[in-house]
Parts: sequence; C-alpha cells; structure tokens
Amino acid sequence: MRALNPPDCSIARTELRAILRSAGWPPDVIADAELAFHELYINAWQHAGSPSPAVLVSLQPAVLRVAVCDGCPDLPESRVSADPYAVSGRGLDLVRALTHRFGVEPVKTGKVTWFELDAAA
Repeated sequence: MRALNPPDCSIARTELRAILRSAGWPPDVIADAELAFHELYINAWQHAGSPSPAVLVSLQPAVLRVAVCDGCPDLPESRVSADPYAVSGRGLDLVRALTHRFGVEPVKTGKVTWFELDAAA
C-alpha cells in the first residue's frame, strides 16, 4: 500500500541548492535544477510507487547530473500533448524544457530517470 502523502524531498533539495550555490551557479539555473529534481522525485513516488526514491547528484566542473532511481521497470510513455486543464501529465515535458539533457535508463532493479544541466546555462 502506498502512502497518501509524498515523501519529503526537502533535505535532498536543500543539499542540491547548497552544492550549486557553493559552486557559484546562477540562481535561475539553481531554481531550474530544483524544479526538475522535484518533478523526477514526485514521479518516482507517484507513478513508480517508490516510497523513498534514491537520489544521485554528480557535479562536474561544468555539468550537473541528477538521477532519481525507482523500483518500477515501466518506462514513461511519450504523450503527444497534455490537456491544458489537466492537473497532471506535463512533468516530464517540464523537465525536458528546463534541462539540457534528460533520459530514462532501465536497470536491473527498475529504472533511473536523470537530467543534466550545463553551468553556462
């Protein structure tokens, strides 16, 4: 049974913000990274049923990579266009628009959904 309330991602979000601030990334890019992360995290909970998704953050000198792991092997379906009045269904489109690269990779225990942002955004 899945919990009705989403897991708390505030600690991971705070850490992501602190890492990017200390590396001197611009506030608008940090905000994009936080929002894209939040979308992936909530999707892992809501659609993959992961009660507490694993998060991996890698910061190279010019590239941030954030990956969210879940235990569901089902890959997200591509949607032609979401209903503009729907309360959900545009999260991955938002991630795609906010980031430079985005993808989903199947792994033995489920899948990893990730995005990358370049420092010179």
